[in-house]
Amino acid sequence: MKEKLLVSACLLGENCRYSGGNNYSPAVAALGERYELIPVCPEVLGGLPTPRPPAERTGERVMGRDGTDVTAAFRLGAERALETALAQGITRAVLKERSPSCGSGQIYDGAFTGRVIPGQGVTAELLSARGVAVYGESRIQELL
Repeated sequence: MKEKLLVSACLLGENCRYSGGNNYSPAVAALGERYELIPVCPEVLGGLPTPRPPAERTGERVMGRDGTDVTAAFRLGAERALETALAQGITRAVLKERSPSCGSGQIYDGAFTGRVIPGQGVTAELLSARGVAVYGESRIQELL
């Protein structure tokens, strides 16, 4: 039986990215040879549509480029992703880097300038706080 691994659905080719596309990563998909991949998109789980306006985290808030406060949807999605992890005994996750939901280590600065700063997305932060080890897609070699 393979260990289960929580994975950002966009990295597995699901068109759930804010723009309506995905961030398919063949390297992440190849982890399926070793792990049972459990895809999640916290933003969709939180009730946000696809496509949707881009959003960035600023402190504890997540704001859309259009000025809409989407913090509640991001928190709900994070809680639902955590519920999935806990229900399935998942202890590790591969999440999309720099995302306001999934970013681990670095996120966009909240000014929509493309600049990254140290930080975590809402989901990455919650998962980490509850003992789930979070890896960005550039760190998957650590899982092999």
